[in-house]
Amino acid sequence: VEGQIQGGVVQGIGWALNEEYIYNKNGKLDNAGFLDYRMPVASDLPTIDAVIVEIPNPDHPYGVKGVGEIPLVPPLAAIANAVADATGKRLFELPMSPPKVLKALDE
Repeated sequence: VEGQIQGGVVQGIGWALNEEYIYNKNGKLDNAGFLDYRMPVASDLPTIDAVIVEIPNPDHPYGVKGVGEIPLVPPLAAIANAVADATGKRLFELPMSPPKVLKALDE
């Protein structure tokens, strides 16, 4: 469960900061490989402390809930708010990559 939570957080950080499909003018994906599609690696990330609060789901026969999907959303909002707080500019498009932040600062 802890790994599922950490994985969801990492995916949210990646979506917020750098994961993006880039297509050329012919509609072909230009970053289809691991060398071109920028995902976060361990050295890009902070320590992620998962807090597990066990509350059974009474509507499920085994009382279980999904855990990997939920932590995907908070990093997006937290990073967007941090960028807005630091720059005074609210970005409305993901990822909030350095070129996009610089472009927003120039506007």
